[in-house]
Amino acid sequence: MIRIALVDDHSLFRRGLKVLLSARPDFEVVADAGSGEEFLAMLPTARPDVVFMDYAMPAMNGAETSERALALCPDLKIITLSMFGDNAYYSRMVSSGAKGFLLKDSEFDEVVEAVETVHAGGTYFSASLLKSLSHSIRSAAAGGDAAAAVAECDRLSDREVEILVAICQGLSTQEIADRLFISKRTVYKHRANILEKSGCKNTASLVVYAIRHRLVEV
Repeated sequence: MIRIALVDDHSLFRRGLKVLLSARPDFEVVADAGSGEEFLAMLPTARPDVVFMDYAMPAMNGAETSERALALCPDLKIITLSMFGDNAYYSRMVSSGAKGFLLKDSEFDEVVEAVETVHAGGTYFSASLLKSLSHSIRSAAAGGDAAAAVAECDRLSDREVEILVAICQGLSTQEIADRLFISKRTVYKHRANILEKSGCKNTASLVVYAIRHRLVEV
């Protein structure tokens, strides 16, 4: 049984998601809060495993709420919910400890996948979110803005930058290998090097790293 908390100031959305999640025998919604303050007050007794956290809430936003919640319960797995794609929001929520990212119009099957993935210790980036990014994302260097990314390009090889951009576009390992005419094993090796050089631990943080350092632009 996965214990889930919902934190969102839109009551209709929150209640609808609660009904859907509660219908699954392996999920239990143990907390339902309309604000960050309300959630933090119920956190010690609710003891959720996974938290759906709205970003744009009055008074205390999702980032601040996440930081305070993780200080109290470091094992919480937080999935960020949002209707928009502001760069600062991705960066801020990753820094705050979020493990998952979903747009509010995601299909419910994807919501389930996100819960199961982060509960198992992974990181989840919504397919619709990556798709929306891929339509507007471009390489700063490839776009002629090499000066903006020169510091990071000095750390990453040209091939590593290519692979990082492809990761941000949501391509699979096989798709990256096909695009660059290299083997999957080579892609894995480059990805490991990128993780080591960037200090990132997962795909979500790689996307934010690339945006933050202007290796890609949205």
